[in-house]
Amino acid sequence: MTTRARSFDAAAASYAAHRPGYPPALLDAVEELAGRPLAGARVADVGAGTGIATGLLHGRGAEVVAVEPGDGMAAQLRRAHPGIPVVRGDGDRLPLATGAFDLLTYAQAWHWTDPARSVPEARRVLRPGGALAIWWNDADLTVPWIAEQEARLAEFFGAAKGKGFRTLPRGLGGFTSRSVRWSRRIPLDAHLANLASHSAFLMLGEPGTRDHFAAERELLAPLFPDGTVEESYVVSLHVTRV
Repeated sequence: MTTRARSFDAAAASYAAHRPGYPPALLDAVEELAGRPLAGARVADVGAGTGIATGLLHGRGAEVVAVEPGDGMAAQLRRAHPGIPVVRGDGDRLPLATGAFDLLTYAQAWHWTDPARSVPEARRVLRPGGALAIWWNDADLTVPWIAEQEARLAEFFGAAKGKGFRTLPRGLGGFTSRSVRWSRRIPLDAHLANLASHSAFLMLGEPGTRDHFAAERELLAPLFPDGTVEESYVVSLHVTRV
């Protein structure tokens, strides 16, 4: 898991350029379920990557600290958000003061942790009444072309592309969940670059994936003759207060 998580470092620039962000409705839901506005909240964004969620939280007025273990990802985050503090660490060893934060966020990142370590760490750094927010942004399988693409990916990798290890932690009380659907329109090349930035492809490397992406381009080009793909997503948000 550590090796796979660190695979993003070599592709940090592409990750920052092509990975999807998150819709405003997601941050609205975080505020509702956490029971407080983001403005003025002390937030640690753990596994912050290139700062996609970090920047949005900061834009809502949160006092954000980014926690990121990877060299390449942390460097990209600093370039994109020079005013946001970045500390090196991960969810299993949070380099943060005890009881100092109103909210911990894990955007696409909780599954890289060991819950036996990350749950006690979350409890430690959150103030009484603080909240933990975990979310994953997944392709919307109710859209036919996306479901067909996901099936091809599952066949290519011989598995469901790693989604099976996305589980919520025990020992933190009950989670309240919310699904947020949204979409974005991007060039076909950007869509393929987004796929290529996922850890399963990064672990294989470019030679092992070249033919797959060539075939994807041939399949998708007739569906999107203007060269613009509409990617549809479902964000699964889970929040608990401690």
